[in-house]
Parts: sequence; C-alpha cells; structure tokens
Amino acid sequence: AMSSSSSSALEVEIFQYIDAHQSDFIKDLKEWVAVESDSVQPHLRKEVMRMMAMAADRLAALGAAVNLVNLGSHQLPDGQVLPLPSVILGELGKDPQNPTVCFYGHVDVQPAKKEDGWSTDPYTLTEIDGVLLFIRNLYGRGAIDNKGPVLAWINAVETFRALKLAMPVNFKFVIEGMEEAGSLGLEKLLEEENQSFFSDVDYIVISDNLWLSNKKPALTYGSRGNACFLVECGSKDLHSGTFGGIIHEPLLDLVALLDSLVDSTGRIQIPGIYDSVAALTEEERKLYESIEFDPEEHRNNCGVKRFLYGTKEEILLHLWRYPSLSIHGIEGAFHEPGIKTVIPAKVIGKFSIRQVPHMDLSVVKKQVVEHLEGVFSKRNSPNKLRVSMPLGAKPWLADVNNLLHKAARRAIKTVFGEDPDLIRDGSTIPVARMFQTVTQKSVMMLPIGAADDGEHSQNEKISRHNYIEGTKLFAAFFLEVSQLH
Repeated sequence: AMSSSSSSALEVEIFQYIDAHQSDFIKDLKEWVAVESDSVQPHLRKEVMRMMAMAADRLAALGAAVNLVNLGSHQLPDGQVLPLPSVILGELGKDPQNPTVCFYGHVDVQPAKKEDGWSTDPYTLTEIDGVLLFIRNLYGRGAIDNKGPVLAWINAVETFRALKLAMPVNFKFVIEGMEEAGSLGLEKLLEEENQSFFSDVDYIVISDNLWLSNKKPALTYGSRGNACFLVECGSKDLHSGTFGGIIHEPLLDLVALLDSLVDSTGRIQIPGIYDSVAALTEEERKLYESIEFDPEEHRNNCGVKRFLYGTKEEILLHLWRYPSLSIHGIEGAFHEPGIKTVIPAKVIGKFSIRQVPHMDLSVVKKQVVEHLEGVFSKRNSPNKLRVSMPLGAKPWLADVNNLLHKAARRAIKTVFGEDPDLIRDGSTIPVARMFQTVTQKSVMMLPIGAADDGEHSQNEKISRHNYIEGTKLFAAFFLEVSQLH
C-alpha cells in the first residue's frame, strides 16, 4: 500500500494534470451534448445509436477492450418496431493483484427543445460566466444526466494513462442508451453476464444522481421503491339530465376511494401499510442531524408555501425513510375547458406508493386491494371495481460503513476538504437495485451533481467546478480503492 505522503504527491500530480486539461474535458462534453441521443422519441433512435458508437470509440481510445452487445429490438404501443441501442461492456486492465471496479452510466437523454423554456439551445453546451470562474455553469441536455459524469470518469482514467502511471484498479464499464426509457433489456443482459463479465468485479459504482445541497458533496446510500396502482370503476357514459340522481356514479365511487387513501397530514390510511417499515435506530437518526439541508431553500426550489413537517429531520425522514402515497390522475373523466354534463362511465384512478425497507410489494398490493374493496363495499355500489398494480420497483439500501463507502468518503475529503452528507433518495433508482440484486456485489452511488443541476428539466447544467472536481474525485477514489486490497 502507498504511504500517505507519496500518495498525496501522486494526487497533486494527477490534480494538476486535470486542472491543466479542463478545456479539453469541456470540449469532449460539448461534442457529446451535441448528439440528440433522446431514447424516448422514436425519430431520434439513430442519434442514440451514434452516441453509443462515440462512447465505444472513446473507451477504445483509452485502450479498453469494448464489446457492443446487441439487444435486438422492441415494439412501441403503436406497433412500430425499433432497434434497441447496444450496451457497451468495456474492460481495461486484468491485474489479479488489483481490485476491479465496474462503472455504470448512460449516454441517452430526456427529450429537450429550446421552446420548452431553455435559455440556450439544449444541444449546444453553453458556458455562462459566473462571478467566479469555478461557479461558471455548463448548460446542456445530458450535462449532468448522465454524459458529464460518464466523461468525468473516463477523464479520470485517461489521466493515469496520460501521466504513464500504473492503473490503480482494473476497470469495467457498462454504458447503456435506454436508461430514460426504462433500461429495456439491461436486466436480462446483467443476468446473462453475471457468471462471466461480472464474475471478477469487486465493486459497482453509479454516478447518476445529485447532492442534497448546491455546495456540499454527498454519498447516496438508499432510494425508495415504487408501486403503481390503477383503480377502475364503471361501464358506459350517461347523460346527467337523464340519469343524474338515480344511479351510482362511477366517478363519485372513485373519488371516495381515492379520498380514503391519505389523510390531510400525509399519513397513508391503508391498514398495515407501516407494519414492515424498518424501525429508526438511534445511530440512523444521528445521521440526519448532521446533514446540511435548508428547508427554506428546498421550498423555494419547488415553489410551495409550506411543507407537511416543520423540521429538517422530519422532512428528510418522510422523503427518504417512510412510504408516501401520491395520486397522479383520473383517466376517463371530462377534463377539457368548459362544461359537459356527462356522467363518465368508466374512470381509472392512478396512484403510487413509494416503497421503503422492509416493505414487500406483494403484501402492499394485498393491503391496497383489501382496503379499497372494504371502502367500496360500504358504498353498496353496483359498479365494477378493479384494482391492479402494473408496476412495482423495490427500494435499495447500501451499508454506508462498508469498505467501498469508506474509500469514497476519504476521496471526497481529499478533493472537497469536507466529509460528505450521507443521504438517501426519495425517488426510485431501479438500476442500483438491479445491479445489487443480480450481481450481489457492493453497489455505490457517487454523485457529482449539485442539487440545482436540474436533471430532466429546462436549463439542465453541470458547473465547471463540479465537472472538474468530480473528475479529481473519481481519480482520488481509484487510489483509495486500490489501497483496500
């Protein structure tokens, strides 16, 4: 193992190289952002294919062995058949003495158009001068989600090559082009490759999320799952003048059903739903106290008047650690401007429940169905009730005290000069869960995006500071991991 003094001299050399090559790294990001690799809109699928080829070339230029795995095609709801982008499996270094780190990233993006409210062209990476050089922002679709982090990782590997340094770890890469469209075909590929490509992998790292604050780095160790439900009521449209007052109206049934799900304090009213939620330990509660989080700033970011909870701890616990239920809409109800005196016949309510450890999806489904059937039976309605759960994703939780997370914490301290916030994510990150379930390896989320980077929204960006310091973080992290073995 390296002594800390020689390690820091090495880090200085690496960091100086990264600083000196900022403009090259930004030029690379500009080239990648210029590709409209939107995996959601069919007419841009060929651009996703072009982006995958560019990423494969970039890895090959590092000296990696690159395998583009063909996943075949998929059919859209309208019957159109589209080719799926290949997934890149890359490999660099096979030293049996070194640990093997596998990086997952994606190079497809969410749809974006200038007229959606972007200040700049979304596919032209645009640097807007901040007061200070390091807070200049680089605006463009994919800048943070996920082209910037993928390139930061590649830049970090490139730095060792350019300085003719021995590679500190063996690298593997899984890069896909369908993440924004549900990672079609990825899970099957992971299962097929589990005994081969992943057999010698020690650690898996994903950098596809954000810090909790604009300035303080974070490590994400958990995310909520999600269970989506449809509640269907009724049969055929009727006129309110002819039937109003003499029938059980499906929409009234549905509104009563939806109203029974959550009370005004946000507590879910389905019996038993909290029974398997893991108890909060004292050690875990302490983690929440040290987190840098300004409820006011968060409130302003999302434009609401007040939250359901008054303290930082309560807000974060209910965002990350407890289940929540949201109602998303009603299909079949009249929703155009103006009035139409129709009694909608068949209406479908849509809601979802964010899952946390140790909730079980099949139990949750049973609890939801039983609750809704109970409420419905009290209404003595002749309408038909159907409840289904078309989508279910499990939560993900990692051990923040394992070797991998400790290595990352040390690297963050080296580069940013402070310990990271240890955070969870209120949304669902299926890919972290997928890698952990399929490979049974240690999975970590190591974000380099600030809270205000706006992934999926207009004016998505990464700051020059986060892009360049993020590259240093990855390089320092490689050195830390190399010392674990």
